[in-house]
Amino acid sequence: MIKEKDNPDKIKTIFDEENIKEDSDKNLNDFLPGSDVESSHKEQFKDFDSNLNLNKINIVDALKTVFDPEIPVNIYDLGLIYNINILNNFDVEINMTLTAPNCPVAGEMPIMVANSIKKLRGFKSVCVNLVWEPPWTKEMMSDDAKLALDIS
Repeated sequence: MIKEKDNPDKIKTIFDEENIKEDSDKNLNDFLPGSDVESSHKEQFKDFDSNLNLNKINIVDALKTVFDPEIPVNIYDLGLIYNINILNNFDVEINMTLTAPNCPVAGEMPIMVANSIKKLRGFKSVCVNLVWEPPWTKEMMSDDAKLALDIS
């Protein structure tokens, strides 16, 4: 609460009409900590082998090696991966989310995902998009993840 200079008897709150109007044009990214956090990570790989003939199953296996440092379950089983596309046979696009917008690894997780794809050596590039819709819920977790975390 803030007292107005001109009228000390009037108290402004975050719910005043002018504050609501100012915030109505914002989206979730405006409220994330560290506005320097990129919403996508793109990387080209120089040493890829087009003869490996990798597919989405290989990508899923690679993603299962990436763990949220605070949760002992891989990001795929946590339900953080929303979409995997292979474009032109050698370019990978992944849409993913985090368990919460204020996740401490928000800036690092897309890079960790890109590194897991790079290790496959069968793709030319990866683009990892960090998305917030739909919001992540525990219902998105696999049964294995729920079992590991003792969630019913």
